[in-house]
Amino acid sequence: MTTLVSSTDTLTRDALAVLQPGFLGTTAPDWLLRRIGEGLTSVGLFGRNIASPGQLSALTAQLRAERDDVLVAIDEEGGDVTRLEVRHGSSFPGNHALGAVDDVDLTREVARELGRRLAECGVNLNWAPSADVNSNRDNPVIGVRSFGADPALVARHTAAYVEGLQSAGVAACTKHFPGHGDTAVDSHHAMPRIDVDLDTVHARDLLPFRAAIAAGSKCVMSAHILLPALDPNRPATLSPQILTGLLREELGFEGLIVTDGMEMQAIASTYGIERGSVLAIAAGADAICVGGGLADENTVLLLRDALVAAVRTGELPEERLADAAARVRGLAGWTLRARGASEPGADTQEGTAPGTAIGLRAARRALRVTGTAKPLDTPPYVAAFTPVANIAVGDETPWGVAAELERLLPGTETGSYSGAGIAGTETDALVARVLAAAGDRTVVAVVRDVHRHAWMAEALRALLMARPETVVVEMGVNEAEPSGALHIATYGAARVCGQAAAEVITGNERP
Repeated sequence: MTTLVSSTDTLTRDALAVLQPGFLGTTAPDWLLRRIGEGLTSVGLFGRNIASPGQLSALTAQLRAERDDVLVAIDEEGGDVTRLEVRHGSSFPGNHALGAVDDVDLTREVARELGRRLAECGVNLNWAPSADVNSNRDNPVIGVRSFGADPALVARHTAAYVEGLQSAGVAACTKHFPGHGDTAVDSHHAMPRIDVDLDTVHARDLLPFRAAIAAGSKCVMSAHILLPALDPNRPATLSPQILTGLLREELGFEGLIVTDGMEMQAIASTYGIERGSVLAIAAGADAICVGGGLADENTVLLLRDALVAAVRTGELPEERLADAAARVRGLAGWTLRARGASEPGADTQEGTAPGTAIGLRAARRALRVTGTAKPLDTPPYVAAFTPVANIAVGDETPWGVAAELERLLPGTETGSYSGAGIAGTETDALVARVLAAAGDRTVVAVVRDVHRHAWMAEALRALLMARPETVVVEMGVNEAEPSGALHIATYGAARVCGQAAAEVITGNERP
């Protein structure tokens, strides 16, 4: 249903103001600019919208020509989840690597530099950091996006990240409230359920969010998870008990509450995005994130009209929608004031030149090396055991060590191997293919969360039996026992993590 309304109608402007939609292309389409003129206050960017820093700056300038205080949001966590460098891999390690180092000053400095780069391109709202405590080692969607499994560690690094990012004039959006770390289900695909008692929620999952609020986080993003200890009926994104009762009233958060992507199946397949958006605003959310999958004008109009209709039928109080819109505009005003008034960066990022980039320095510090092996001085064969990427990470971004080893040892060759569901003789066949491709070269086996993938663990065991001198690089959560002549844990698959590992393999370590 489309509701015919005037572009000056206050209710319609408020309904547009609470949406954070995406779009296709590297320039703003006419429909998006038109809706900004009608009251749309936020725009979400994804990897598909970014080709280069110059192009991104031109795009954000195009948006600001329509509205000077427009919120330009992005999902730039650094590490495995990068949009700025989606085609090349991130210049910054992600949360898990920073947690492994456990230097809050370093985390703050990395976040400040990442924020500086975002602000330089005209982005002023980052849907980061993840404050989830990765308490479930088999979590399929959080993993290296978390600072770790210790709530106190996650809390202190979440606070440092918020402080660093916002010191660059970019609003932080701490996620995924009240904590997505203890799930075995990815909410992109279905509704996760966390069955723990209230004491565990407060002692474990809420601790980092309390720290983020104390650090002044401008936004908090809700999770599409069912947590019966807090609300047995509705997921957090749609729960008044969780968003209003817990986050607003009990924890005292006064900033903007943003939903996770409403087209994620945890919401879309259960409630639908229109009803889900109405319920979210009614529950206490202030902004509706949509556009990762549905990035067209029709989606914006459907959600706008659903909110308007809900107010007119009395399902959604008009004052609740007006309050949500006011909070969005308030954050937009903060970003406008913050522009040009942020702290100068402590260390300007300069690509990955040795010794100059804070991201590379952090990645080097995060490495955990077990075993000894003579540094390679001849080109190896890199066997990348590749799991299916989750939707948050995506499969566009390259990862591994092959490109960096090729730079240091020209002639390095690589192959990608995927074996979900294989066993027995099929594992033997996979390893035989690796050995045939490698010939007499040293094998560098690259794995990602080997503890979560039985096929990968079995293939690695068989490979090490045949080639004990194999070097193993774990670029995910480092839960399995170290194996191989040399075992390097990078705690993430960012480009700089691969570079740091390649330096160790070749004996080119830098301080």
